[in-house]
Amino acid sequence: MPAAFHDELRRIVGPAHVLTGIECGPYVIEGRTPGAVVAPGSKEDVAAVLVAAGEAGVPVTPWGGGTAMAVGSPPSRLGLVLLLGRLNRLVEHEPGDLTATVEAGMTVQTLQEALGRRGQWLSLDPPHAAKATIGGTLSANVAGPRRHLYGGCRDLLIGLTVVTADGAIVKGGGKVVKNVAGYDLPKLFIGAFGTLGVIVEATLKLRPRPDADRVVVARFERLKDAGVAARTVMASDLLPSALELLDGEAIRALGLGGAEGAALLVGVDGMADQVDWQCREIERLLEPVGLREARVLDGAERDRLWQARGTMGREAFAETAATMRWVLLPSQVADCMEQGAAVAQRAGLRAATAAHAGVGIVEAALGGGEHADLERVAAVLGEWRTLVRGAGGHAVVQRAPLAVKERVPVWDEAGPALRIMERIKAQLDPRGVLNPGRVAGGL
Repeated sequence: MPAAFHDELRRIVGPAHVLTGIECGPYVIEGRTPGAVVAPGSKEDVAAVLVAAGEAGVPVTPWGGGTAMAVGSPPSRLGLVLLLGRLNRLVEHEPGDLTATVEAGMTVQTLQEALGRRGQWLSLDPPHAAKATIGGTLSANVAGPRRHLYGGCRDLLIGLTVVTADGAIVKGGGKVVKNVAGYDLPKLFIGAFGTLGVIVEATLKLRPRPDADRVVVARFERLKDAGVAARTVMASDLLPSALELLDGEAIRALGLGGAEGAALLVGVDGMADQVDWQCREIERLLEPVGLREARVLDGAERDRLWQARGTMGREAFAETAATMRWVLLPSQVADCMEQGAAVAQRAGLRAATAAHAGVGIVEAALGGGEHADLERVAAVLGEWRTLVRGAGGHAVVQRAPLAVKERVPVWDEAGPALRIMERIKAQLDPRGVLNPGRVAGGL
């Protein structure tokens, strides 16, 4: 990276906000160290940095809180890391409209605390909320257990401001829930991992804080019974905010007991009387399908459980060798979890699986860490992908050593959709400088 480019970065954002050399150590990605790290203080700074990077042919990797940097394919080229942490203002909060406009670098936890002072909240609960930024959460399309009722990032997004690779500041959507009909282009950037543009500001839908918020922990002898219980809840008149299916190893990882049996976590929130009724009704409905015991958690115990659930994939074992996300029909979740555990056991490895049962998203973790046999880890991930695709779903390697990612493709084949993805990328980032190689098809 030429010295003249470093000088240009210092001119744009100030010398204190440009890191080079050994100072870039905390921002290593997949063993690669960036040539520089820059922290712009405004969306205009972001635009100027992208223009300079494009002219110099330097690839740019946006960085929010760093919680999802290991997800996806390793970057094919790593030049400049673009930190968004200084863009951290709550631009506008309209309590009457239940909307807020926030800069991309504000953390989810900080936003929730600000909204909470007005009795409102953003119904997103990504892992590591104290570090995860709004921009990073949207770029990685991360959602937690409450996605079951409240939806994910695309469902809560009203408007977006992005900076494209050529430095254009583009706004899409609006500031109210009801917008003009037409193509909802802002949602194109959700889950794009910064490969199409850098998110700098977002307008989001809010909700009033519920009067009561609890979780029912229902234990079962077998994962199959817990799967039936999940389907029973979904077919009932209940309105759970979360529905999480856990195998025995996941139960252990969440501190709910030994690595045996299975559990269903049913989140319930709303008015206190309704929450009380739903907690009782959950137990009544699940007793005929094998409920062994149930207990209700509230307050600090509830918060600790949801925080542990968010980090389960990474922290399921003392050393985690790899994690994979499966997307399936909800009816296939329990069976695939059982079969996936059997695949790992045959390979001599431990597996922990947990699912957003109502939406069909499974998080599967393999124990072993750096000392695991990488060939066996890769083989299990390959068998898992075959299992999931055989059930009509798809699988993504989320976190794994680089040596494993070189053996097992991170993404499923994109198929015919890849042509559309390539054309969109070519229009928005013709030089290929934004996070190159991060997503499917090497885009």
